[in-house]
Amino acid sequence: MSPDLRFLIGGRTTEVRIIETLAAASLGSAGRRVTVFDETTRALFGSGAENPLVLPPGESAKQWASVESILERCAAVGMDRDGTVIGIGGGVICDLAAFAASLYMRGCALVLAPTTLLAMVDACLGGKTGIDFLGYKNLVGTFYPASLIVVATAGLRSLPEQEFRSGIAEVIKTAIIGDRALFDLLRDAKADIDAREDGILAQIVRRSLSVKGRIVEEDPTESGVRAQLNLGHTFGHALESATGFSTWRHGEAVAWGIGRAIALGLRLGLTDRPFAEEVEAVLRLYGFRLDAVARLADLASALARDKKRRGGRLRLVIPRDHCNVVVREVDDGALADVLGV
Repeated sequence: MSPDLRFLIGGRTTEVRIIETLAAASLGSAGRRVTVFDETTRALFGSGAENPLVLPPGESAKQWASVESILERCAAVGMDRDGTVIGIGGGVICDLAAFAASLYMRGCALVLAPTTLLAMVDACLGGKTGIDFLGYKNLVGTFYPASLIVVATAGLRSLPEQEFRSGIAEVIKTAIIGDRALFDLLRDAKADIDAREDGILAQIVRRSLSVKGRIVEEDPTESGVRAQLNLGHTFGHALESATGFSTWRHGEAVAWGIGRAIALGLRLGLTDRPFAEEVEAVLRLYGFRLDAVARLADLASALARDKKRRGGRLRLVIPRDHCNVVVREVDDGALADVLGV
């Protein structure tokens, strides 16, 4: 089967196939395999899986114990470097499977089949792996791109509404960074998107992965332009950490973070006001909370541990206009102003 998209990321080729229905035959067949699910995806997609391993659902599973479980299963079935770790699930499973694959025998093959919109348009591509550690989001991880990504859009029909909306936040982020036509599609075709029409979902996935793929090909280890993809994430990760990863879904926190980045851009005189109003309108169109916050002290503590802090200052992605974002070091005074809303 020919790939729909192909990217060269850090010397490794990633092929993307966008299909309607997931089947075991679409996940490749070479070597011994361990297939990682969570409890939900095992029930939906587990038929015929080789050496299945089921992990708990949700962010709480992003711990070293889960990675260790995958590594133990790989060793128990006698998998060598020619084998494959397959992750079937949302962003958590994609991160865990990829992290384990990057470590097993210093790197085995990795296939990802994302089952949530958020994972399809973001987490599956680019090679970022990670677990939460000491209460902080993705504090430990590696860069390890999948060799194959299989996106089956039909699975989105049964995705719970809150999970689907969480993925829309990442699509909005991607559109702001690099695809004005995608932003217009999100604004003008909401009814079709809400109806989860297959054609429009495939278009959203393809366009989102095309933007991200171009960026990570240029900068596979986030030393330059790839930082743009963190739009909304620095604020969003702080919110998730400050609320114990229990109150906000990841996409909801990212949407809130985009709102804070826009507010920061306006405060610093970097962001075009009509553009800011357009973005806020689209975020509110999809029902995202932009004003609710955790305690300022908790947010400040989480931001203080952010991986992107350099010399006591945070590097934040600020959108200026459509397809025009910049990375700026920001002092704590400016951050306090936009967090105290």
